[in-house]
Amino acid sequence: MARAAIQGRLGDRLRWRTAEVEDRRTESGTATTLVLSVPDWPGHLAGQHVDVRLTAEDGYSTQRSYSIASVPDGEHLELTVQRIEDGEVSPYLVDTLLVGGLVEIRGPVGGWFVWQPEQAEPVLLVAGGSGIVPLMSMIRTRSSIGSRVPFRLLYSVRDPADRLYADELRKGSPGLDMTYVYTRVTPDGWPRPAGRVEPDDLARHGWPPDFEPTCYVCGPTGFVEKAAAYLVLLGHSPDRVRTERFG
Repeated sequence: MARAAIQGRLGDRLRWRTAEVEDRRTESGTATTLVLSVPDWPGHLAGQHVDVRLTAEDGYSTQRSYSIASVPDGEHLELTVQRIEDGEVSPYLVDTLLVGGLVEIRGPVGGWFVWQPEQAEPVLLVAGGSGIVPLMSMIRTRSSIGSRVPFRLLYSVRDPADRLYADELRKGSPGLDMTYVYTRVTPDGWPRPAGRVEPDDLARHGWPPDFEPTCYVCGPTGFVEKAAAYLVLLGHSPDRVRTERFG
């Protein structure tokens, strides 16, 4: 009985569903949020992702994985997609797919890189570029339920124009501390020179290891490997450092 129930849930998540674009929001010069309506959507946890499949008229099909940016909200979910110039899927999603357009969605996927409301420990979020997307779902979920769990966000981007959700993050949320690390160009008067995230950044803007925070690190593979290694070097237990990478 239990096995049949588990297979049923997994089968439901492996089923492709047709999603309609209800709205689009420009997040930066290269990134767009797609607001999707997905009938019979089973719901998701903050941090999970979905598979998106596109099929051409000649039957050619391709798929990619994208993190969910929104809070659980019935049959609605949001995906923020960063255009990859030589990509096969992202240019279509960012530049061509309009409101009313259809895509196929499968998921949600992932059970490790998630934040759930019953977690009471402090949280450190470390994002590189579009790695902010699943972390934004965690921030929004925390805010939507009125959680008092303290969050800290360290967000690494090349320059100010690359920041996603800049206006929303600027407004802030009680109990959420955040800082940017710019790797190439900083705003005028920014106190830190441009450069990649270093252990000192994580020590200064993260939590002390003895607070036993759960650390979520998401971004390009090289960024994630270094940031995770730095956290362990600083004394964080490896089993409290959860990573999600791409590219």
